[in-house]
Amino acid sequence: MSAAIAEITVSLDGFITGPDPGPEHGLGEGGEALHSWVFDRSDPVAGQVMAEGPLAAGAVVMGRKLFDLIDGPHGWQADSGYVPGVAFTPPVFVVTHSAPPAVRLAGQCTIVTGGLTTALEAARAAAGERHVAVMGGADVIRQALGQGLVQELRLHLAPVVLGTGTALFAGPLRVDLVQDSVLVSSHATHLRYRVGARASS
Repeated sequence: MSAAIAEITVSLDGFITGPDPGPEHGLGEGGEALHSWVFDRSDPVAGQVMAEGPLAAGAVVMGRKLFDLIDGPHGWQADSGYVPGVAFTPPVFVVTHSAPPAVRLAGQCTIVTGGLTTALEAARAAAGERHVAVMGGADVIRQALGQGLVQELRLHLAPVVLGTGTALFAGPLRVDLVQDSVLVSSHATHLRYRVGARASS
């Protein structure tokens, strides 16, 4: 069975977006600084992290709030999708309570109303031998960790303090992690953790 890996970029003060994220600015005010490492094609460490992470995923799971941003008119395009500047379009499974009236990225995205476990099962079937990336948003990653549904957590720690925004960890959540590796690129510190004992919340 393919592994499920939660992977996301976070600021030093724990935010995955800046303030006021919306359809035109998915990362919120100042949030673009979080992903500087993704666009640095000259950094070999960042390249390794991309190759072992996003580019190695066989399928992606995300929540409805994130989906509404990427499916909107300012969201993913042919040249700026899951991996910006790379023609790589893994199947996406969207966890939601109710299906949207229309899906712009219908060829890539499948709406799942049966819950996170159901979405992960479908993603694993689509991923084959590759891993499933649980890419967000924050609520879906917290759920996946809290329910013990992922085997690994990968955090890309960006050297920026946003002050406010969307917090990755909010509310009661206990997760036991085992540090696996730490890599440093020009614009981020890349942390990999194996999920230990079952999480509790």
